Amino acid sequence: MPKSAPQIETSRLILRGHVIDDFNTIADLWADPEMVRFIGGVPSSREASWTRLLRYVGHWQLMGFGYWVIIHKDSGQFVGEIGFADFQREMQPSMDNKAEMGWVLSPKFHGKGYASEAAMAVLDWADTHIPLQVCCIINPENGPSIRLAEKNGFTLQAETSYQGAKVRLFTRPVVVKLTANIADGENRLC
Repeated sequence: MPKSAPQIETSRLILRGHVIDDFNTIADLWADPEMVRFIGGVPSSREASWTRLLRYVGHWQLMGFGYWVIIHKDSGQFVGEIGFADFQREMQPSMDNKAEMGWVLSPKFHGKGYASEAAMAVLDWADTHIPLQVCCIINPENGPSIRLAEKNGFTLQAETSYQGAKVRLFTRPVVVKLTANIADGENRLC
C-alpha cells in the first residue's frame, strides 16, 4: 500500500503528491469564488485549506490512495488537484466501501482537456491499486464535470443531496486488471 502519492506523467501533465509548499497555491485556488461555484459555492478560508492539505496527505498514509497536484509539464504551473478519498460522508445512498473521486482545476485551465487527461491517468492507476468501486458526487448544474465522469465510465446511480445541496451520485464499475507474471509463468489478479 503506497504511503505517498506516486508520480504520474501524461503527455502534458505531471501528477505528484502534495507538499507543504503547495499550501498558498491551494489556499488561493479554494478561495476563488469561480472555482467553488459547483463545490458548495462558498470560498474556503485559509484554515479550511490547511485542513484540506493535511487530509490529502493523511489519505495516502492511512488509505493507500489520495489526491495529486496537477502540474503543467512545460510551464510548471499549478493546474489543480485530482484523486480519491474516503470522506465518510453522511448521505444516502451511502458511499461506504467506495473510493470517492474528485477533481478541481484553476478556472484559467478549464476547457483545455487537462481534467480529462489527468482523470484517465489516475483511473488507470486506480484500476490496479484500489480494490473498491470508484464514485463521485457532482452538482447537477456542473455540465463539464458530468461529461468528464460519463466519458470515464461513470453512470448515474442516484439524484440525492449532501449537506442540503442537490448532487448526483455517479459510480464506475470495479475494473480488475489481469497481469501476467512471466517469470513465474502464472497469471494473477491485481
